[in-house]
Amino acid sequence: MSTSLPPIVVFDLDGTLAETAPDIMRTLNVILEREGLPALPLERARELVGAGARALIERGFRVSGRPLDDEMLERLFEDFLLIYAQDVASNSFLFDGVLGALDALAADGYALAVCTNKPILHTRLILDHFGISQRFAAVAGRDSFPFHKPDPRHLTLTIEAAGADPARAVMIGDSRTDIATARAAGIPTICVPFGYTDVPIETLEPDLVIQHFDALPEAVRQVLGGGAGSGIDRKVAAHS
Repeated sequence: MSTSLPPIVVFDLDGTLAETAPDIMRTLNVILEREGLPALPLERARELVGAGARALIERGFRVSGRPLDDEMLERLFEDFLLIYAQDVASNSFLFDGVLGALDALAADGYALAVCTNKPILHTRLILDHFGISQRFAAVAGRDSFPFHKPDPRHLTLTIEAAGADPARAVMIGDSRTDIATARAAGIPTICVPFGYTDVPIETLEPDLVIQHFDALPEAVRQVLGGGAGSGIDRKVAAHS
């Protein structure tokens, strides 16, 4: 691979760049209440959010004790997408330090990209809402390619679309899906502990865990300085 291609930092969206659970859960509750089920509290988001809208609806109905067949799931999924698109981010926010980290990484010469299992329509609506779409050389949603996370081709095709060097790439995420995707692609991972995961992120052994986005630029240098797959000691990067 030509070294003329820039190194790249690829971000997950939900629970990584942004706290999006309030709007996702609000949309789920519209569906649940319409079907005669009680709304679920935001506190359930960690166990429900993170695997896509279909899985979210399935989990929401399972928690509520209502059976859900495939035909009904597909109908509710389509309804969810329409309702969510009308208001994707009024209660969502970027995590503290995200903008500064993006600025610092860009100044250091890294290309930036987003690789998420959220549909591309909603992904672009959210990035536009926060005014950060133009910061990314590539934005890939669940339906951007024939493959989606944890298939590693979702990540590698995103890197290719960004015109960056896959041998100098790092994935930033918050879940086992992000870690599994990057690991299958031979790309190191840096994770945040405040996203959507059903177990503490440290137990899934990403290459690094950062407590705040202020620590990300140095963490990226540390991980890529060691080289992808070089057996970097796994440790927690403190908030600098």
